[in-house]
Amino acid sequence: MKRLAVYCGSSLGASEAYKFGAIQLGKELAKRNITLVYGGSSNGLMGAVADTVLHEGGHVIGVIPKVLVEREISHKGLTELFMVDTMHERKAKMADLADGFVVLPGGTGTLEEFFEVFTWGQIGLHQKPCGLLNIQHYYDPLISLFDHIIEQKFLQEKFRSMIIMEEKADILLDRFLDYVAPTVKSYD
Repeated sequence: MKRLAVYCGSSLGASEAYKFGAIQLGKELAKRNITLVYGGSSNGLMGAVADTVLHEGGHVIGVIPKVLVEREISHKGLTELFMVDTMHERKAKMADLADGFVVLPGGTGTLEEFFEVFTWGQIGLHQKPCGLLNIQHYYDPLISLFDHIIEQKFLQEKFRSMIIMEEKADILLDRFLDYVAPTVKSYD
């Protein structure tokens, strides 16, 4: 695995644990020589993970829409920064560059990015791992929702295994190495 896309908040959230988790992920990425692909901001958890990878001697690729360059304050010290026209282009570029996806705590934009790559995996547009870094059990309610969706027959059970969830970055990344994508979604 050479590059991982990380989706996370452009704010730090309510708990210092979120920032600490972002920093731990950044250290693991740099230690493993995995390039960070992320949204290009210097703010929040996005900035924390990027700053850590850079500080640890790693490579960071940012992808940011022109409309957010000033609002999110694009990171000036990245290895590479792509400026794109739309959010759609941002997500497509990040997905193209990445060998897998890690989701840290974040808001609706973070969830939207996760759901898109998760859905793309179900229909076979990629066979890349999708992981939730479940810092302080942030994603427990989401996992409960997935269980409910499966119970109500709106999601096939085999796709639950696509979601790799761990509380520690090193364990999450170790599990990525063993990931095997399920067969493509069927409609029977």
